Amino acid sequence: MTRIPSLMPLADEVADLARRIGLAGDVGTLAELASENRGLAIALIEQDAGAGILTQVMSALNDALTRRVIALVVPRHRLPAAGWCWLTMGSEGRGEQTFVTDQDNGLVFSAADHSEARTLRSLFLAMAQEVNGALDACGIPLCKGGIMAGNELWCLSVEEWQRHFSAWILTPEPQALLNATIFFDLRAQHGDESLALALRQHLQRLAPQAAGFLHMMAANAVAVEPPLGRLRDFVSEEGQHGRVDLKKHGSRLFVDAARVIALSAGIAAVGTVSRLRESVVAARLNAQDVAAAVLAFRHLQRIRLLDQHRKLAAGQSPDNLLDPDTLNPLDRRILVESLKQARRLQQSLQQRYRLEGL
Repeated sequence: MTRIPSLMPLADEVADLARRIGLAGDVGTLAELASENRGLAIALIEQDAGAGILTQVMSALNDALTRRVIALVVPRHRLPAAGWCWLTMGSEGRGEQTFVTDQDNGLVFSAADHSEARTLRSLFLAMAQEVNGALDACGIPLCKGGIMAGNELWCLSVEEWQRHFSAWILTPEPQALLNATIFFDLRAQHGDESLALALRQHLQRLAPQAAGFLHMMAANAVAVEPPLGRLRDFVSEEGQHGRVDLKKHGSRLFVDAARVIALSAGIAAVGTVSRLRESVVAARLNAQDVAAAVLAFRHLQRIRLLDQHRKLAAGQSPDNLLDPDTLNPLDRRILVESLKQARRLQQSLQQRYRLEGL
C-alpha cells in the first residue's frame, strides 16, 4: 500500500479524503470522492508540491479507492476460502501515477493444483469483473489491452503466475518483454500480501541469472532515445506538430532502465526512484550519477504533471504530449538537462550490457 506523506501541503485534506473514501457506502459516492482526488492533486500542483509527493498521494488515494470498491463488491459474491490478493501494476504499481492513467491489475490466489485453480478462477472472475467496472465508474478507465483481474488470463494461482514469469524470462520474445514492463512492476493492493511477495521473490530468484533476458530488456530500454536534437533543443515524431511525448521519450527512459537494473541485482523495490537509489549498493552504480538521475526523473515528472494540469484547466483532455514552446526558459532548460541525464543512464546500460552497436 502506498502511504500518504504526513509533512506536505494539504496533508489534513488528503487524510480526510482517504478517511471518507474508507467510509463510503456505495460506488456512486466513491465516484464523487474520486473527482475530489483529482481536485486535490490539482491543488497540490498549484501549491508547488514536488512530483514525488504528488504521484505518491495520487497512488495512495487510488489504493484507498480500490480497497473500498473491493470491500463493497466482495459481500455480493460467494468467494472461496482460498487466500487471494488484488495486484496493481504499471505506473500505479510503481506509485508513479499521473492524470493520464488506466487500470493495470490482476488477481493471485492459492490453489492446490491446476484443477482447483480452474474452479477457483471461475469463482473469483465475477467479483473481479464487477470491481473493474466499478473502478471505471470512478474514473479509472478499463485497460484497452485487457490487463485486468476480470480477464481470465490475469486471474491466476501463484503457480500459474510463476509459470508465466518463468516463461517470459527463460524464453524472452517481444510480447514477453512487453509483459515484463507491466507485470514485473507489481505490488499488493488488497488481500493476502504474502501471495504477491511469493511472486516478487520468484522474480528476484530467477531474473538475475537470466543473462539473455536481461540483455534483451536492456536493448529495449535504450532503443527509444531522448528527443534531443543537434541543431535545436527538441525533435518530435512525425505528425506530432513539434510536440514531445514525455512518457514514451521521457519518463519511460528512466523507468525502463531502473527496472532492468533492479531485476539484474535482485532489488525488491518497485518504484523508479527506490530502484535507482538501491542500485548504488546492489548494482554498484555511481552514487552521484544515480542522484542526478533521480533528480532528473523528478523534474521531468513535474513538467509532465504541470502540462497535464494546464490542459485540464483549459478544459482539454490531459495527455503526455508537450509543446516545448509552452515552457518558460527555466523549465525548458531543466527539461533539456533532464533528458540528457536519461541519455547518460541509457549509456551506462549500453556499457554494462555491451550494447554500443545499437
